[in-house]
Amino acid sequence: MNTLSAVINDLAPHGKLRVALNFGNPVLAQRHPETGEPMGVSVDLAKELARQLGLNTEFVAFDAAGKVFAAAESGTWDIAFMAIDPVRAEKVQFTRPYVIIEGTYMVRADSPLKQIGDVDATGVCVAVGKGAAYDLFLTRSLQHAELVRAATSAAAIELFVAQSLDAVAGVRQPLAAYAAGHSGLRVMNGRFTAIDQAMVTPKGRPLGWQHVASFVEEVKANGFVAAALERSGQVDASVAP
Repeated sequence: MNTLSAVINDLAPHGKLRVALNFGNPVLAQRHPETGEPMGVSVDLAKELARQLGLNTEFVAFDAAGKVFAAAESGTWDIAFMAIDPVRAEKVQFTRPYVIIEGTYMVRADSPLKQIGDVDATGVCVAVGKGAAYDLFLTRSLQHAELVRAATSAAAIELFVAQSLDAVAGVRQPLAAYAAGHSGLRVMNGRFTAIDQAMVTPKGRPLGWQHVASFVEEVKANGFVAAALERSGQVDASVAP
């Protein structure tokens, strides 16, 4: 059995748990509206893991999952939270998922695109956040529609509006929040993919990864993940089985 000190040395070699947070996905991480402090299910998970290991946390902020992944080999973070994808698996190691969220489209209210399948048609332009899980998925799966990439998921919505594109792909919750505050838009029923969100370590930390993987199963089973989602108001997200 691995000793806790060996796990800590492998997972957090700098003596603290450096945690990458993607504020571009509000299901996972948000800023407190008054204090600006990080909050959300990924924050709660990181703090609980650090507490169990007897470590302090240091949060490293990003505005897009693609940027978190791009920093995987830079040595700037020890754990992160991102969607499972085979492209990313070349550089990082995933636990099993802890949360499942929906990838879907937002279109104009009068758009002729009614169903998810309608989007994959010649001449249709879809805005996406570069390197996001749904960008990677749609790059593989769309046969006819064209992807137009923005730097972040939030910027993809702005691009969709500014250039009058046909659709914007993203996580259901932030798309629905945007549509609720802007008339003339609707979020499609259904989803083009279920996005499995996992905890992640850089490759080459086998003891640390094994401990984090066990931790994820523990916090799913004991209700910690469900409670964290509820605290942050993300009740539409599902705890992974």
